[in-house]
Amino acid sequence: MDNTSTYDVAVIGAGSAGLQAAQTLGRMHQRTLVLGTDRYRNDPTGHMHNFLGHDGAPPAELRTAGRKDAEAYDDVTFRDAEVTRISGSLGAFVLEVAGEESVHARRVLLATGVRDTLPSVPGIAGEFGDLIAHCPFCHGHEYAGTRVGVLGSAPHVAAMASMLRPIAGDLVVLTDGVALESATAESLERLGVPVEPAPLVAVRREGDGLVVELSGADPVALGGMIVKTDWALATPFAEQLGVELSEAGAVLVDAFGRTSVPGVFAAGDMAQGPGLPMPMASVLTAAAAGMVAAAGCVQDAALERIA
Repeated sequence: MDNTSTYDVAVIGAGSAGLQAAQTLGRMHQRTLVLGTDRYRNDPTGHMHNFLGHDGAPPAELRTAGRKDAEAYDDVTFRDAEVTRISGSLGAFVLEVAGEESVHARRVLLATGVRDTLPSVPGIAGEFGDLIAHCPFCHGHEYAGTRVGVLGSAPHVAAMASMLRPIAGDLVVLTDGVALESATAESLERLGVPVEPAPLVAVRREGDGLVVELSGADPVALGGMIVKTDWALATPFAEQLGVELSEAGAVLVDAFGRTSVPGVFAAGDMAQGPGLPMPMASVLTAAAAGMVAAAGCVQDAALERIA
């Protein structure tokens, strides 16, 4: 293979993890190609929070600035294109790109994130990212002082309600017709959080808040709602490359973003680091993971040269 046509690192994904990885690789003069589409997990929301210096900024604004920063480095190239398949091994990965020639890279850094599946209650999808969210760290403060609903019946709802206790003016757990386990019900009782067991019919915006329509019960007015989403890896590359996944379905990585396959790194919402029960899903942690994974690529390449 012609080394002049081979990138040191191919970064797949141009969200915060991929963009930060590109900047770090560029600063270390690693010939880097970033391939990405215009689909992002936080597309539904107009503002991101809990990010130093960017609290309340639109996610698209951060991505635009991040790409501009990375493009300032001569060794970084961006291509708005969709990767369809990745094969190969350390030093000789091949990325098939829709409608374009294949790309060759010594290492691959996956930063393609996950896709959420929302509860099927009518109205939730339209308010998700605003009055309905899945992360109290990202959106909980915006519901401060209001009555907040926690949708779900799994054991996590008690911990979520407890986490929201200092923020919300009032709380209610909506089980959507599913009975709680006794331990969960007892925890909520200790918190003094009421439980609404009726099935949800629909959710609609009314003024600055929500109204939850219930089957056989009075509507519930809320200032915001926290829901649990189901998620899955957004792309098939982990399966194609044979990397090890966690029980949660994320790509298992070490402290430097290395997967179980040599030369393959992962960062962002799709990656689960050591000691964590699930990925830490936030823009800030994704960016930090991208930087660390890029550093892992650089370190491994440096060690190869002196081996």
